Amino acid sequence: MIPEQTLSLIGKVALVSGAGVGIGQATALALGQAGAFIGIHYHSSKEGAEKLRDQLLSQQIKCVLLPADLTNEDEANSLVDKLVRETGRLDILVNNGGGLVKRAKIEDCTLEDWNKSIDLNLTSAFLLTKRAIPHLRATGSGRIVNILSLSVQTGGANGGGSYAAAKGGLMVFTHTLAKELAPHVRTNSVMPGTVETQHHEIHSTEEMLENYRKQTPLGRNTFAEEVASSVLFLVSDMSSHINGALIDISGGRFLR
Repeated sequence: MIPEQTLSLIGKVALVSGAGVGIGQATALALGQAGAFIGIHYHSSKEGAEKLRDQLLSQQIKCVLLPADLTNEDEANSLVDKLVRETGRLDILVNNGGGLVKRAKIEDCTLEDWNKSIDLNLTSAFLLTKRAIPHLRATGSGRIVNILSLSVQTGGANGGGSYAAAKGGLMVFTHTLAKELAPHVRTNSVMPGTVETQHHEIHSTEEMLENYRKQTPLGRNTFAEEVASSVLFLVSDMSSHINGALIDISGGRFLR
């Protein structure tokens, strides 16, 4: 018998990494508005995380701030432990934390920058997921969503190769978890197109953003809220038989 088909997350506890800005912030808000208690992880984006906390609390949505460097195993473990101590459970994990360390072609990429990119975008998800697995499994219906990047398709344009490699690893990690953790935990991923957030304000010029819009059949780039809506679908019972899947949210930019 299939679960009740609903987007409601009432009674659930969700941990969103990198929730201080952009996609993470929009996702935490969407899951909270669907009824979940939100663990707001941040590292460097304290101001954005506090703003999100205040916004959630103003809507009577329960939440807690969870600062941590997720490339540090002790800090990643402590974050999960703190959330579970406070709530008694963990139902949903959204691995969104990460970012572009530096634009550099592979021949110019230092080992230090390569390792930083892998740690920031892949190892962090591994550490957080590993600690979360027993709690997700204990609910009998845990959900994980990994946030990928269109660089998985492009190979990392304009010197983003190390970032693309890390996100490609996260895609394979999704498949691994989907097999290892089923049937008690479902794992899926989303691949946003160019999302007009702080990430691209920093790493892309307006000319680049306009070119991306022109390459997209829908004629515009992606909004963070659209990514958040897809994550909400994947962690809800509406997607009860979806496991190991990838949702492309690029407006048709990479039609095959």
